[in-house]
Amino acid sequence: MDQEVVNLSGGELQRVALTLCLGKPADIYLIDEQSAYLDSEQRIVASKVIKRFILHAKKTAFIVEHDFIMATYLADRVIVYEGMPSIDCVANAPQSLLTGMNLFLSHLNITFRRDPTNFRPRINKLESTMDREQKSAGSYYYLDD
Repeated sequence: MDQEVVNLSGGELQRVALTLCLGKPADIYLIDEQSAYLDSEQRIVASKVIKRFILHAKKTAFIVEHDFIMATYLADRVIVYEGMPSIDCVANAPQSLLTGMNLFLSHLNITFRRDPTNFRPRINKLESTMDREQKSAGSYYYLDD
């Protein structure tokens, strides 16, 4: 807090940018790659702060995020794009996190489970018992309620 902006690290600058963004009154927040320059623990804290702010302020946020863990912490609805990137692509209608992640992961032929200790998503080993069971049930993404 006592440092000048020019002396801040990338992660510190990113947190200042998030604070400035959320500190401006708006009906809709557009946030792109907010996890850039943040380490894994800072990403989780930032995602929880963003989500808590959006829910408490009763606002809407459109967030572009490529970090899978951060995306799952932030999202309640997702838009899944299908097709060939940069060639022919279609955006599906917004859908629930569970439905959207199941669609997305089915295209990648990957299944996820929740780590019982820290609740973070973990990739199942390809063709493991859990992987085969989840695929046969059509449950590529596991979400605890």
